Formats: sequence, structure tokens, C-alpha cells
Amino acid sequence: MEERFLWYNHTMEQTDKREKRKKALKTDARRIILILVASVIMALNINTFVHTGGLYPGGATGLTVLIQRVAEMYFNIALPYTVINVILNAVPFYIGLRYVGKKFALYSLVCIMATNLLVDILPSYVVTYDTLLISIFGGLLNGVAISLCLRQNATTGGTDFIALWLANKKGMDTFNMVLGFNAVILVAAGLIFGWDKALYSIIYQFVSTQVLHVLYTRYMKSTLLIVTQEPYAVNDVIQDITNHSTTILRGEGGFEQEGQAVVYSVINANAKAKVLRAVREVD
Repeated sequence: MEERFLWYNHTMEQTDKREKRKKALKTDARRIILILVASVIMALNINTFVHTGGLYPGGATGLTVLIQRVAEMYFNIALPYTVINVILNAVPFYIGLRYVGKKFALYSLVCIMATNLLVDILPSYVVTYDTLLISIFGGLLNGVAISLCLRQNATTGGTDFIALWLANKKGMDTFNMVLGFNAVILVAAGLIFGWDKALYSIIYQFVSTQVLHVLYTRYMKSTLLIVTQEPYAVNDVIQDITNHSTTILRGEGGFEQEGQAVVYSVINANAKAKVLRAVREVD
């Protein structure tokens, strides 16, 4: 009877392991499919709207497009999109692999390589020559593609790797860094090719950012449990930044049995770095 019971338990454990592996494989397959869908949208957007409108997206994509156009104008060389983008993403990918997470970096690599190859393979289409419409709808598609990718715990590469590393490991607010990098690209494009396309690119990036905010960032939350001797000061800084209050719990330290306060709050993920920095200043 005991042997039969042990055999039954072993069989059930093996079945559970197989079910977990199947579930994990289904989840991974779904993520890869959605990442590839995002790559197709990104590539079509670059070939259809970005190239037709002469626009400059942000990040590594914008820098790749800028290098391509400089090489074509001044050296009469048609550089492949894939080659330039892979070189630009080499160091950021290493940072993501080393400091952010292997799985995150590998999923991102799928997105980067798929997008690169599709940009070089897929033909270009001209939907409209109206630069304003191109800026709006191109930015919309770009925001949708990036949001879809981020929801699968991956990124389209470039500055996203560095931004996530600085935000997660250093607690830095990386929005201004990314904005500054994009501004450098737009200024360079304006000086070389004229300011009209650079200014339209601002509209493109603005629309993309708004779509990203609605589809992804807006719904990301972070839960804070802050053990502190200054609960009301911590509450005040969180309230000033997020415009909502906190819950203050009373507890006891397990080692020294001293009274402690725990400040509980759920905030938008994009405000986390700013909140933590402010909390450290008061306690």
C-alpha cells in the first residue's frame, strides 16, 4: 500500500511538472508571437510613414535613420538598416543582458532583429504625402508597437535598455535623459536636412508618447511598503508627488521588538523613481 501511495505521488508530481512546462511553453509562444506582431507594425511604420515623411523617430531607430540619410546624401552609400541598428544596439543589449534580466534581453533581441530584417525586406508603401497626417498616424502606430512589446516584458531596444537599467538599479528618473537624446537627434537632423522635418518629427514623437501613456504606462502600478520612523513626512512627500494619500500601519521589528511604522501606497510606476528619491531625502 505504501509503495502504491509513493508511486501515485510520484506520478502526480510528474504530471504537474508536465502541465507547468506546457503552460510555460504556451506563455512563451504567445509572447513571441505578440512581439513579432509588434515588429511587423514597427517595420511597416518605418517603411511607410517614417521614410515617406522624412521623419526621425526617437532612440536607436531615429539615429539609424539619420545615419542612413547622411550616408546616402554625402557619400552616396545605401547602408542597410539592420547593420547600423545592430551596431547601435550592441552596448545597450549587453547592459540589458547583464543588469536588467536575461529573459527580458533575449525577448528584446527577438523584437530588434525581427524589426531590422523586416525593414530591409518589406517594400515601402506611400499612403499619403501629407506630412502632418504622416506624423500623427506614424506616431500612433509607433506607440502601439512599443506598448505591445512592453506588455510582453520586452523592448524595441536602444535607449530603453539604458533607461530601464538606470531606473531599476540607480533609482534615476530617465525621462529627461531619453528626451535629451531624442532632442540631440532632432537638432542634428534639423541642421543637416532642414527644420521642417525635424519639427514634424516632434509631433510624431509626441503622439507616440501619448499612445504609450494610454496603452501601457497609465495602467502600470507599483506597491510601496516603506518601513520608517518618519511616517507622516513620508506620507507628505508621496502626497505632494502623486496627489493621493497613504495608509500608515503600525508594526514591530522582529529582531529588536521596537515599534515601527509602515507606509503603504500604490502609485503609478512612472512616478516610482521620483517618489523613492523624495522619500530618501526625508528619511
